[in-house]
Amino acid sequence: MRRDELKTRNHITHVQCRRLIVIASVLTCGFIALGITIYNLQVLGYERYRDNSEELTEFTEVSPPMRGDIFDRRGNLMATSIRVKTVCADPSVIGGYNREVARAVAPLLGYQVDKLADKIKVRTRLVDGEVVTNQYVVLKHNVELDDWKRVDKVMSELDLGFDTSGLPYKERVFIDRLKKMGIFADRIERQRRIYPNAKLASHLLGFVRIEERDVNGRRVVDMVGVNGIERSFDPWLTGASGWRETLLRSGRSEIFTFRTGDLRARDGFDIVLTIDARIQQITEEALEGLVAKHNPKSASAIVIEPRTGRLLAMATLPNYDPNSPGEYPTAWRRNRVISDIAEPGSTFKVITVSAAINEGLVSLADKFFCEDGRFFFMGRTLRDHHSYGTLSVKEVLAKSSNIGAAKIGIRMGAETLYRYIRRFGFGEKTGIPLPGEVSGITHPVDKWSGISISRIPIGQGVAVTPLQMTMSACAVANNGVLMRPMLVDKILGGNGEVITGYHPQPVRRVIGEGAAARVIEAMKMVATTNGTAPAAALEHYSVAGKTGTAQKPGRGGYLPGKYFASFIGFFPADNPEVCIAVFVDEPHNGYYGSIAAAPFFNEIAGKTAAYLCVPPEPRDDESVRTRWVRSGVDGGAG
Repeated sequence: MRRDELKTRNHITHVQCRRLIVIASVLTCGFIALGITIYNLQVLGYERYRDNSEELTEFTEVSPPMRGDIFDRRGNLMATSIRVKTVCADPSVIGGYNREVARAVAPLLGYQVDKLADKIKVRTRLVDGEVVTNQYVVLKHNVELDDWKRVDKVMSELDLGFDTSGLPYKERVFIDRLKKMGIFADRIERQRRIYPNAKLASHLLGFVRIEERDVNGRRVVDMVGVNGIERSFDPWLTGASGWRETLLRSGRSEIFTFRTGDLRARDGFDIVLTIDARIQQITEEALEGLVAKHNPKSASAIVIEPRTGRLLAMATLPNYDPNSPGEYPTAWRRNRVISDIAEPGSTFKVITVSAAINEGLVSLADKFFCEDGRFFFMGRTLRDHHSYGTLSVKEVLAKSSNIGAAKIGIRMGAETLYRYIRRFGFGEKTGIPLPGEVSGITHPVDKWSGISISRIPIGQGVAVTPLQMTMSACAVANNGVLMRPMLVDKILGGNGEVITGYHPQPVRRVIGEGAAARVIEAMKMVATTNGTAPAAALEHYSVAGKTGTAQKPGRGGYLPGKYFASFIGFFPADNPEVCIAVFVDEPHNGYYGSIAAAPFFNEIAGKTAAYLCVPPEPRDDESVRTRWVRSGVDGGAG
């Protein structure tokens, strides 16, 4: 028995030893395999797996803010933004069902079925020796949210034309993934800028372009203002981006989130302009009629409150649609009211007469002999368009006599004239909050030639912007005080609270109230049958204005047949509510300011007065009542 027991015990011990050896061998092999795996992960594949690890465990998601809106002074929407999606496809998920998918979503995305089916077809390419399948195909940008929801719904209910319930498990999983992930929206948030009034006020509003920047290896799409208010107030409109940090993501779906930081985006502020959309529309429609009749190189108009400097309208043709600015020539996007300069011609005579009256050098009744239309000065001849004899200062302005204005300038002297030119704001920017404004050209007296004192008083030898010329006329209308042009009324926060308000800004007094009143008296005669612009007269209001017809300079002198015509006027003349200026570059079918510009001042003024409900002036004396006359006759150089 003892021998049998000993044998049994030895056998058990032997079995146990073999088991221990097997277990030890298995454990040893396991540790060796684990060591090899760790070596591969930590050493050989360190760079690749580190990048993948960071991709999966650390993700910073930037949420761009919504760009602020732009309104006119009455709250009409001029520019806004909407959230949009970029719709994409993953052909590797769609597989061989590309035609079925195309039939379902092509109508919603504006595609032909065959074209879309080909676009989402699986394609392979060789990258670094590995076969790679296309997994990201952009189908359409700027898809509105409602349209994307329709696409997503169609895909979730996709009918492949057969019953999928009896398919093998793997096939059912593939089809389920196809419906959920075959067509998807790009994770990057986008927005689209919309200008609901198309071309209206395009030069004032400007437009935006899309820029992409990298944030921690992720693309972020920004809107950047280009031209107009969009550019000059871009920091206000843009807002501030938000961000969120998460610790685990998988593909396009977040499967677990641990937020280490979460900051909501602050949307941009809203801008309220001084512009009135209806007056802007009136102005642009009048310019369209002007262009149709006179076929100019360009035409511009400004409507402004002379007492406050608030711009009610500013327009230039040709213009463009800021919804698609790239479809128009670059030159059409230039705001000629502030970026183009020209010799002003006879409208500048208002500056000459204002300065001389303010200095006490002349009165409206003073007489000047106008040389019967030909004046020899410093060896050069200056001509009038009519053979005038003796004219009063009032008549010099009303009939736009070059010779009379030149003699007033000569009596005043170069230094005094130049001082007033600068006081009226010429040679410096007006300060309007728009990019692209230029200062114009006003040469100092030591750069004048011998004949400059006879030419600058009539608007030759200086170059000004249309806005500068308009603001100088507004200074006369505003009892001699020059105002800074206002374009923005206020900036609003997200709840409608006023963040910043703007108020009228006087620049300086340029002439006294008495001098301004006497100049206005002379300007009132312009819009009558005794002046150069009877076509500018309004039936129920007195108009103070001035025509301008300047021959355009070029190499070797003035260019034959090339003119810059204008008319600037305000009403009611003695208590001005509105100042309107019309500028026409190289008009045809009549180039005088009285023909190419004054009638369209009349059109804008009449409709604007009705819209603003400006009370008609009580005018009982038939002899002084202004008639609406469209004679089209220009009595002088204006």
